Amino acid sequence: QVQLAESGGGLVQAGGSLRLSCAASGGTSSAYIMGWFRQAPGKEREFVVVISRSGDISYYGDSVKGRFTASRDKNKNTVYLQMNSLKPEDTAVYYCAARYGSRLLRTTSEYDFWGQGTQVTVSS
Repeated sequence: QVQLAESGGGLVQAGGSLRLSCAASGGTSSAYIMGWFRQAPGKEREFVVVISRSGDISYYGDSVKGRFTASRDKNKNTVYLQMNSLKPEDTAVYYCAARYGSRLLRTTSEYDFWGQGTQVTVSS
């Protein structure tokens, strides 16, 4: 069973960048499909990106496409989310998640393991 820990969140001005990390322990992250989700106050958890086990394939939510990039480092057992051109509407708690299998799914119910989340705040 894998444990996930996010880091890298913080406060940034609109137009700025942040890189989030998700470190996996108790298992090999490359054995799992990995996803990033976010949840703003009063809203449902929203899909951001899903990345394949190899890291070669990723699908993005429409609201972040072209601005965010997911990657994974198998040697470090870590998945990253590079966020550029940040907007105030990107403000949320960001979660990484892992699921068994090979399908690149976008719904929260399909994920087996979750991190605690990291806060990202974008000021205007």
